[in-house]
Amino acid sequence: MGLTYFKRFRMDCDLREALPAARPLPSGYELVPFSQDLIRQHAIAKYESFRHELDANVFPCLGRRDGCLRLMREIASRPTFVPESTWLLRHRDQRGRIESIGTIQGLQSEGWGAIQNLGVQQSHRGLGLGSILLMKAAAGFWNAGLQKIHLEVTTENTAAIRLYERLGFKRAQVVYKAADVAGV
Repeated sequence: MGLTYFKRFRMDCDLREALPAARPLPSGYELVPFSQDLIRQHAIAKYESFRHELDANVFPCLGRRDGCLRLMREIASRPTFVPESTWLLRHRDQRGRIESIGTIQGLQSEGWGAIQNLGVQQSHRGLGLGSILLMKAAAGFWNAGLQKIHLEVTTENTAAIRLYERLGFKRAQVVYKAADVAGV
């Protein structure tokens, strides 16, 4: 194991400015608002979305099923948790099976909405689902009385950065996250 520093952007968005309208969900997809009995499904969606991504190196819990479940339980138990900004994305396949394929969580931090772990499974990307999840979370923060939101993203995740900038987020700060990474 070796200590590695990952460069990340903190990106901010002012909800008082006009955000793009959310696209409708494609056929076969549904958004489910947060409830305690869905924590395991959020964890599965989180694991399937992040396990092969760079963020699983930055945050090793994202590369483990049990780590995602612990993280989801921890987020949902915080007094700053914003359930209105926490959504599960599910897909019904042609055989009628329902799979949890995306998730986003919200916290409140010093008067800001803080987006946590926006993830969509690789096989469902490119359909605008990340944008839809993000816009639902933003609406939840607004309804909870928060006018500004932020998130962090690893600078190498250029697709996510483009998405966030397209939705009105601006790079506000560079931060570094230290992580123990095998083989370094």
